[in-house]
Amino acid sequence: MTRTLRDRTRTAPAVLLAVLGLLLGASACATGQAATGDPKAPAAATAAPDRIEALTDAPAPRLPVTVPSADGWQVTVTSAERIIPLNGSLAELVFSLGLGDHAVARDVSTTFEQAAQLPVITQAHEASAEGVLSLHPTVVLADRSTGPAEAVQQIRAAGVPLIVLDDAKQLSDIGPRIDAVAAALGVPEAGARLKERTQGRIAEVRAQLPAAGATRPKVAFLYLRGSASVFLLGGPDSGAPSLIEAAGGEDAGTAAHLTGDFTPLTSEALVEAAPDAILVMTKGLESVGGVDGMLELPGVAQTPAGLDRRIISIDDGRLLSYGPRTPQVLRELADQLHRDAQ
Repeated sequence: MTRTLRDRTRTAPAVLLAVLGLLLGASACATGQAATGDPKAPAAATAAPDRIEALTDAPAPRLPVTVPSADGWQVTVTSAERIIPLNGSLAELVFSLGLGDHAVARDVSTTFEQAAQLPVITQAHEASAEGVLSLHPTVVLADRSTGPAEAVQQIRAAGVPLIVLDDAKQLSDIGPRIDAVAAALGVPEAGARLKERTQGRIAEVRAQLPAAGATRPKVAFLYLRGSASVFLLGGPDSGAPSLIEAAGGEDAGTAAHLTGDFTPLTSEALVEAAPDAILVMTKGLESVGGVDGMLELPGVAQTPAGLDRRIISIDDGRLLSYGPRTPQVLRELADQLHRDAQ
């Protein structure tokens, strides 16, 4: 492995990653649901068990390969026998490619059923170099949120191939991310099949959406962690706008001219955003006491979404994964956002 640039694995927003790790750590397995406008109505049907749909024919990796890492290294992978993906979205790709039997550990955000028995070797996105190395991986997959930098350096210093991928924040990132993971594991043909399947399913969901009217419903993405008193309003870089727009909505944070990823939630900011619906992670909604608790947060009750109790919740491990399960996320979001048009 030849290092060509300074290690830059810790470029993701630190505040978001810290609270996200706490939230995902509390989620062993969550299901997506949405609160209806009628508080007496039953909750939306619980989704099927959170499972990965792997490609039907497990590929045989063709190695060695040398691939670029997003932090400037050129990394040579000689074996995919023992894979450690250091976040949930990367684990989703490994299992979807049909290589789940080769995964030997997971991080706290990996919540799907097939990985449940794997040992957890991260805490709030902080990797333990000792934990990783104790499992003798032949390849480690990470992204720019993985840290601390010292742990990444220690894993590499031990001679373990470690590939950093760019973060995925929009639908257009899914294809390149699949390609990058498949190339690193020596299964590019399987990657092409998985990419085609995923993109086809996304296109199918979008084709079934109601015709767009003159105005699209505004959707505010809120990041909630009640136990830590963390309440954030998503902006254009939160990762949610691409999903909201693909589902036929308009991101309320972007429309309100917010900048960056998240801003502290205030009644003024939320009332100005005037969302018709509010999107949250399932565990975040639970952490504030459900819909009733959300209505007590600053400004929520004064928005059209609060008045209609139109709260959409999707489980933490899938919402922003931007991978093979994104078509399911898009379908859930679209169904709840356009329920009156069904």
